Amino acid sequence: MTRVLLTGFGPFEGQTVNASWLAVREVAAWWTGPAELEVRELPVSFRGARQQLRVAVAELEPDLVVCVGEAGGTSAVRVERVAVNVIDARIPDVDGSAPVDVPVIAGAPAAFFSTLPVKAGVAAVRDAGVPVEVSNTAGLFVCNATFYALQHLLAGTAVRSGFVHVPRTRAQVRDGEPALDTVDAATAVLAVLRASLSTTTDLRASEGTLA
Repeated sequence: MTRVLLTGFGPFEGQTVNASWLAVREVAAWWTGPAELEVRELPVSFRGARQQLRVAVAELEPDLVVCVGEAGGTSAVRVERVAVNVIDARIPDVDGSAPVDVPVIAGAPAAFFSTLPVKAGVAAVRDAGVPVEVSNTAGLFVCNATFYALQHLLAGTAVRSGFVHVPRTRAQVRDGEPALDTVDAATAVLAVLRASLSTTTDLRASEGTLA
């Protein structure tokens, strides 16, 4: 049976929840297969998230891995295209670590691309009625570091993997600031999973047809 690993993050930066984990839990509640879905909550920790993700991949041997993170200042879901080998923390992680201008993995390549069908995922989210965009930067904090570590871990394997950012919920932001309801975020993540499981070739950027 095909096995999917879906992860979200725990709270950070003074928040009591993380929009990504709320969305992941909702997807888990909705999931009806046929693939087997396993979910994990990762800490917003440069070291801890990477270690726990590595353990989960080794334990579960998934065919598809999608990590979900939280993004402030936006109301659109972002399907990430590329992870870069740089950490430049603007705030400390939950362990108090705030590396600046250091590699995620020393001596490793400068970047890795997502191996998800990014454009097909975006099209599926859009068809589901949720605002979405392709993103060419996952930031330089724990989300990008985790995304990079994932792609490095699975490079050269047949496992599809990538990263999706969901906006903060309305309860997390001040009135008038960009946000997205958890149901919509979960709908988007579910659409990306379904597209990743069913799409063998991605969509062309300009034509919207199968490549």
